[in-house]
Amino acid sequence: HKYDFDLLDPTKIVPEEDVPVQLIGTLTLNRNPDNFFAETEQIAFHPGHLVPGIDFSNDPLLQGRLFSYTDTQLSRLGSPNFHEIPINRSVNTVHNNQRDGHMRQQIAKGKVSYEPNSIGGGCPYQAMMKDGGFTSHEERIDGHKVRARSQSFVDHYSQAKLFYNSQSAPEKTHLQNALIFELSKVQIPAIRERVVGQLAFINQDLAATVARKVGVSVVKLDQPNGSIPADADPATLQSAEKEPSRKRSDALSMENTAKDSIASRIIGFIMEDGVNATDVDALKSKLESRGAVVQIIAGSLAAVTADDGSVFVPKHSLTSTASVCFDALYICSGKKSADHLLNQDNKPGTLLFINEAYKHCKAICFGSGTDAILSASNVGAKTHDDPAVITSEQENANDLFIKATANHRVWELETERNNPA
Repeated sequence: HKYDFDLLDPTKIVPEEDVPVQLIGTLTLNRNPDNFFAETEQIAFHPGHLVPGIDFSNDPLLQGRLFSYTDTQLSRLGSPNFHEIPINRSVNTVHNNQRDGHMRQQIAKGKVSYEPNSIGGGCPYQAMMKDGGFTSHEERIDGHKVRARSQSFVDHYSQAKLFYNSQSAPEKTHLQNALIFELSKVQIPAIRERVVGQLAFINQDLAATVARKVGVSVVKLDQPNGSIPADADPATLQSAEKEPSRKRSDALSMENTAKDSIASRIIGFIMEDGVNATDVDALKSKLESRGAVVQIIAGSLAAVTADDGSVFVPKHSLTSTASVCFDALYICSGKKSADHLLNQDNKPGTLLFINEAYKHCKAICFGSGTDAILSASNVGAKTHDDPAVITSEQENANDLFIKATANHRVWELETERNNPA
C-alpha cells in the first residue's frame, strides 16, 4: 500500500475516501436482552472466536489480545468454563476433550479425554477442513524479526488535523468546549499549558481558544513526545507538525450522515385529558408507518381521556423520564389538554421538557390549541427562523415535522437556541 500511515498502527484510521466501505451483510437486532446481567454483563467476546474462512492477521496487537481476552474472561467470570454459560455457549453441539474446572456446565460422559484412544471409539477427534475444522491459510512473509515500529507511528498529529478539519462548525465548537471543560479540571497550570501546546500542532485557532479559557499561553513544545523507551534516541521519536495527505474526510463528520429516515427515532407525545384524538392518531400513524417509535408522556401514568372519549395510556410521566430520552417532541393538539399541562402540578415538568429539547436543538411540533404552551416556553421568545419548530398553522405541518426529525438536530442554531432550560 502507499498510505502515509502503517496499517498496523491502531491509533490511525483508513479514510473511507481511500478505501470505500463495502457492505457485506446485515446484522439485525430483533430484540432486547431478557436479563441484563445474565446476557449483557456476562457476554465474553474474544478475537480468537473465528468463523470458518477467517484466520489471524500478522498484527502484534491482535497477537497480544488473543491471550489477554482469555485472561480477562477468567477474571471477569471466575471460571475457565465461561464459554459454557447460556449467553456464550455455541449454538451447535461441541465435542472436545476439555474437562472439569470451576462451574463446569456440561456433564461429559465416557472415560477418555484424549486422542487417539480405543476406549471411546476414537472419539472425539479433530474435525477435518471439509467438516469445518480450523485451518491456517498460507501467506508469504518476508523481512527481519525486530522489535521496532515504522517511522509513521511517530506521526501523532496529521490524522488529528484531518479529523478536526473534517468537522462542521458546530462539531468544532463541541470539541473546543469538551477540551475546555476537561482541562479546567487540571489544577497544575504547567500541565494545562503542555496540553495546549499539543493542540497547537493540530490547529492554532483550536489551541488559542482553549488556552484563553483555561488561563494559559500557547507555547511551542521542543519535545512534544516525552514517552521515550529505554535505550531510544528521543530525537527519533518526536512528531513534527505535518499536513495530512487528505485535507478532509466527509465521512468523519456527523453532518454528512443519512438524513432521509426517521426509522427507530423515539418521538415523545406530550398530552393530557381533552387531547385531540384525531390529530394524535393521524400523526402517530404517519410516524409509525415510517418506522418511528411513538411514546406517550402525561402528567401521570393514569389513562388520558381524549376529546372523543377514546383513551391513551402513557408510557411515561413528566417526572419519570426526561427530554434527553427522545429524538423529537409533539405537543399534542387540544386546548383542554394544553390547559391541564399548564396547571400548577404539570407546568414545571411540561416547560422543562420543552425547554430542554429546544436547547438541545431537537425538532418540536406544537399542535392546534397549544399556543399558551408555546408562549410560556423558551420557544415562544425566539426571533430567528427555525425549521425544526413546527406549528399547526403551517401547511403540511406533519410532513415538516417528519423532515425536521429526520435531520435529527439543527446544530447550526445551537447559539440561537442556547436559552436556560
